[in-house]
Amino acid sequence: MSGHNKWSTIKHKKGKADAIRGKMFTKLIKEITVAAKMGGGDPNGNPRLRKAITDARSNSMPADNITRAVKKGTGELEGVAYEEVTYEAYGPGGTAILIDVLTDNRNRAITDVRTTVNKRGGKIAEPGSVAYLFQTVGQIAVPVGKTSEDDMMLLALDAGASDVEQEDGVFTITTEFGDLWAVREKLEAAGIAVADSKVAKTASLTIELAGKDAETMMNLVEAIDELDDVQNVWSNFDIDEATLKALEGA
Repeated sequence: MSGHNKWSTIKHKKGKADAIRGKMFTKLIKEITVAAKMGGGDPNGNPRLRKAITDARSNSMPADNITRAVKKGTGELEGVAYEEVTYEAYGPGGTAILIDVLTDNRNRAITDVRTTVNKRGGKIAEPGSVAYLFQTVGQIAVPVGKTSEDDMMLLALDAGASDVEQEDGVFTITTEFGDLWAVREKLEAAGIAVADSKVAKTASLTIELAGKDAETMMNLVEAIDELDDVQNVWSNFDIDEATLKALEGA
C-alpha cells in the first residue's frame, strides 16, 4: 500500500473530527463546483460531477450545499472561479510528492505550499521533476467479504479493470483513468458492494522510509494536506509496519 494511503488512515486518528469534517466539506464543494463548470450540471452526463456528488453524500453533506455548489459551477449562482494547479516537491530520502490544488488565488496557493514544504523538511521541485513517476488511474475499494481474491480478480478483469490487490481487509481494484465509472457500475451490477472509488496518482516506484525520515514525511504530507487550497497529496514513500504502528501511537 502506498505511503499516501497509509498516511490517510492515520490522520483521522490524530486530528479532531470536526476539523477534518470541515476540511472535507470545503474540498468537496470545490470539486463539485469545478466539475459542474467543466462538464455541466447533469451528473448523468458528467462522471466527474457524479463522483463528487457521490462523495459528498457519503460524507453526509446536506443536499442544499450540493445543489448550491453545482449551480455556482454552472453559473446559475454567483461563485468563485477556481483554478487547478499541480505542484511538485521532494521529501526526505529522495521521495517524490505531487500536490493537487484548487484555488482562486494562485499566488497565495504557491506561497502557502512552498512555505509549508520548506518548513517541514521538503523542497519544491521544478515542473516535471517528479510528475513523470506517477500515473493517473482509477481506484475502486471493495471490502473483503465472501468473494475470494481469485474470484474478485476474475470479476474485476471482466469488468475492464487492470489489476486487483488485497490488503488490510480491502480489495483495491485499479482501472484506466477513463474506465473508472464504467468498471464501478459493472461491479455493482454483479452484486459487489463498492465502498469508494476515486481518481488516483500512483507511483511507478516507491521508496521505503523508517525512523526520523518516516516521521518527517508523515508530518510533511499532513501539513500540506491541511492547507486550504490543497485537494490531494500523492507520494511514492512506503513505511514498514513497525514504524507505522509507532506513528499511529504518536
